[in-house]
Amino acid sequence: MKVAYIGIDILYPVLSSLYDSGCEIIKIFTCKTDNVTEFNTQTIAFAKEHGIPIQIERITRDDLFDLLANGCRFVLVGGYYYIIPVIEELPIVNTHPSLLPIGRGSWPMPLTILKGLSESGVTMHRMVKELDSGDILLQEKIPVYPEDDLVVLTERQWSVIPSMVKRLAEDFDDLWDNATPQDSSKAEYWDTPTPEDYTIRSDMSFAQADLILRAFKSYECFYISTEDNSKFELIDGIAYKSEDAHLRPPEALKLQDGYILCERMRRL
Repeated sequence: MKVAYIGIDILYPVLSSLYDSGCEIIKIFTCKTDNVTEFNTQTIAFAKEHGIPIQIERITRDDLFDLLANGCRFVLVGGYYYIIPVIEELPIVNTHPSLLPIGRGSWPMPLTILKGLSESGVTMHRMVKELDSGDILLQEKIPVYPEDDLVVLTERQWSVIPSMVKRLAEDFDDLWDNATPQDSSKAEYWDTPTPEDYTIRSDMSFAQADLILRAFKSYECFYISTEDNSKFELIDGIAYKSEDAHLRPPEALKLQDGYILCERMRRL
């Protein structure tokens, strides 16, 4: 069965599992990323390794009709920066890292942690014009634990993707035709996090800072000193609880009842 893929590395197992399912991937679409916190390198390398045509320019309706003309049966999406056009003639399935209809929006994973949820998952749904509102083909739940960070949560979501893609490829027509409408009365749209959501201030508690650093693990966070208004960018910072200021290392950024250490830190 001929298929196409749209995505970046954030949901890379969607691509590798699609290939492992035995489908013939006739084209891969990706987009530019900063390759510091978000990447497309695995996706591009995969296309080159397997001799699959790849397009970095933004996907268009014409691209979809070209896929259709070349026998494409469906398109599978695993994270993409732009709105993807939808045409009736070609089914498009989006892979969304939350339990829809809860967590609609472009980046639900950090908010899953910030909201203190005990459950998340992965949903494969029909792509329609309204964001993340299409009928559900497949959905798998995963637990979320109090000490999870974004990296751990993402890895747990990745773990359920291979079996989902396998089921999708093996029984696509039945899953597509019998997809379940989302319950709009339970829908929650989560706005994309803003810098305020991932900014830590020196007068914050350890618990507040730890939550932010875990929710945005491997992405940029900001730290602002309320004493001199100095500002730092942090990637992979770790918060430590300590009531004794004398135990704080000299390179640490202080908190109300603790401190932060971070190797990937720069003053702004």
